[in-house]
Amino acid sequence: MSKRQSSKYKIDRRMGENIWGRPKSSVNRRSYGPGQHGQRRKGKLSDYGIQLRAKQKLKGYYGDITEKQFKATYQEASRMKGDTGQNLIGLLEQRLDAVVYRSKFAPTIFSARQIVSHGHIYVNGVKCNIASRRVRPGDVVSLGTKAKEMALIAEAQALPEREVPDYVAADGDKVTYVRVPTLDEVPYPVKMEPNLVVEFYSR
Repeated sequence: MSKRQSSKYKIDRRMGENIWGRPKSSVNRRSYGPGQHGQRRKGKLSDYGIQLRAKQKLKGYYGDITEKQFKATYQEASRMKGDTGQNLIGLLEQRLDAVVYRSKFAPTIFSARQIVSHGHIYVNGVKCNIASRRVRPGDVVSLGTKAKEMALIAEAQALPEREVPDYVAADGDKVTYVRVPTLDEVPYPVKMEPNLVVEFYSR
């Protein structure tokens, strides 16, 4: 598991948006960037800057995954049939940590990754500790015995700001991954622009 180097709320403030829709996000109180130069007036972004920001926002949303992992996911999406941007979203939503987060088994994408890496998640009855594992339609993702008693999971399931989306069928402490979603189906709290990510990598 790669280690996140910065506070998750610094990612929010760097983007100037509450990208996970969390009430605790500091961007709700301070809309300027982090650090001593955060309040400096921002100039107009170039096309490259807009594309870079779209990439950083999408990468940050999925737990600030490494550039190497993110680029590899983009390259796989570009080799698939159909729209590369839609393919990219579909691949990201098939990550096991993303499915755990969507299932409300964890309050944040970061804690979802931690729950997976600590061996609390099972896929089709087999323990899996690889957060980037690809979940396929029809796969059943469930909580381990110890995880069912964790306060973190009870907290996640009580969160009012998130609902389990239609492409994940919840049944108590397990879910079935129904289908790979399109961009329109994914419940992002802010606008994601995978088309700009495609433009960034196509330069």
